[in-house]
Amino acid sequence: MSLPPADGVIGARGGASVGSMRLTKLGHACVRISDGDTTLVLDPGVFTDPGAAAGADAVLITHVHADHYSIEQLRATDAPIYTIGAVAAAIGEEAPDVHERVHVVQPGQRFEAAGIAVTAVGELHAVIHPDLPRFHNSGYVLDVGGTRVYHPGDALTGPGEPVDVLLAPVCAPWMKVSEGIDFARSVGAPRNVAIHDRIYSEAGLGVADAHFTRLLGESGLEYVRLADGADLG
Repeated sequence: MSLPPADGVIGARGGASVGSMRLTKLGHACVRISDGDTTLVLDPGVFTDPGAAAGADAVLITHVHADHYSIEQLRATDAPIYTIGAVAAAIGEEAPDVHERVHVVQPGQRFEAAGIAVTAVGELHAVIHPDLPRFHNSGYVLDVGGTRVYHPGDALTGPGEPVDVLLAPVCAPWMKVSEGIDFARSVGAPRNVAIHDRIYSEAGLGVADAHFTRLLGESGLEYVRLADGADLG
């Protein structure tokens, strides 16, 4: 199933238009990215509307936590799934039928998902608490028609290259707002789209949004938190 044509054009770094890309927020850490007839879905989890992965040509999962992946979401599509070994093992135990579509990626690996170039970034989830074990995590840099989009998953690991759009974590048990702002500043993407935002109430998000908007704006960077189902224009 293909999506409608993009409603807006996102320019590459430096302002030159390089074609159309549609980026849609689907709840918490899940986004859908399409270019022409190709659609990738990242991190469809339990905080995402059911069927978020339906119609995807490929699904990417950053790590094993339920707010980033669920078997129900993965069963809503027959697309190949690209993820790390820890997630592949969990899927294999829970749903052998889904596991048949899983492709394991390694840190730093460059690969193609439905024809879109992807680089796996990082290896570990951020520290939640010193008494808890570390989890594995992979962020992904996608090159969508020349526009580079970075989803870090649950880590503040930089992409290692310039990107045009950062999917910026806003609130998490493992992060302060100040850390999220400093991470976004260090990445330096001209456009920053809020993700990982189901932890705070609407009131709390209003406070976080104000800080992100003001402090990133002082660095000449755009910040936006899209409503679920809304596109980046």
